[in-house]
Amino acid sequence: MMLDPLKPELSVVIPIYNEEAGLAALFARLYPALDQIGIPYEIIFVNDGSRDNSVAILAEQFRARPDVTRVVLFNGNYGQHMAILAGFEATRGEIVVTLDADLQNPPEEIHKLVEKMREGFDYVGSIRRVRQDSAWRTIASKAMNRLRHKITNINITDQGNMLRAYGRNVIDLVNQCGEVNTFVPALAYKFSRRPTEILVEHEERSAGESKYSLYSLIRLNFDLVTGFSLVPLQIFSMLGMMLSLASALLVLMLLIRRFVLGAEAEGVFTLFAIAFFFMGVILFGIGLVGEYVGRIFQQVRARPRYVVQTILQHTPGTDPALDRAVEKRQVSRQ
Repeated sequence: MMLDPLKPELSVVIPIYNEEAGLAALFARLYPALDQIGIPYEIIFVNDGSRDNSVAILAEQFRARPDVTRVVLFNGNYGQHMAILAGFEATRGEIVVTLDADLQNPPEEIHKLVEKMREGFDYVGSIRRVRQDSAWRTIASKAMNRLRHKITNINITDQGNMLRAYGRNVIDLVNQCGEVNTFVPALAYKFSRRPTEILVEHEERSAGESKYSLYSLIRLNFDLVTGFSLVPLQIFSMLGMMLSLASALLVLMLLIRRFVLGAEAEGVFTLFAIAFFFMGVILFGIGLVGEYVGRIFQQVRARPRYVVQTILQHTPGTDPALDRAVEKRQVSRQ
């Protein structure tokens, strides 16, 4: 079967950040897995400002498989979700699959998503059958999944799993968005007409370590919650009204007590505790409002979400050596 690089049916987007230790294992499993599906495909690696040798390894892989490989190089680090959005803009396939480079989601599972998409779904999420993360991370992730579902009303069971498939209709709508802070699976879910989920396997990292620190995970959850819901602000508004009512009742009670019992020094520390509690709530509210205002500030500045330094891709007629390599690869697949 000839793979037409100009009309792939499947596009696989993989963000890369300091993954040199695991890229060889990824290549060894990814290409055979996609070859076995038997449809025209392309793989788009997006290098998110890696500081190790990832760029050189990606360039070497592009030279080895120019028929199906494209590499987008950022000029700096903009984050995983910005890398995915850049990959979306470069895709040409009718089915787009996102995959992490750490092999925690096996490439051999991609065919399951493709088969589900062919049933008429335009968004296929995945649920890790048995998670291989640490216990604290698994518990925290599940708790946040439940909380985010209640706040955003986005029905994604396993929001931390990046192995997902999207239809071209969803990708085109996502590409029209100019959000600076976003959560790609949730954004795509909002545009899907017929979403579904499937179970997939989950493995330990093949090499390296997670790029998400505790702070990064907190920031990611802030992006998801504030980007898709006003519920936190509404909850805080209701809390403020209730505290105002409670404060008024407390003042009334103290006035009555003052006139009935006279001046007294008792209860001073209780008042201090109440005052500090109110101040804590106020500071939390200011921080919450600041999160929304900060995102508005970033959005109205209209700065580029990311800057692409260059794209490694095969353009027929520009490089005779690559043309011969692509032709040889296509002939070998007939």
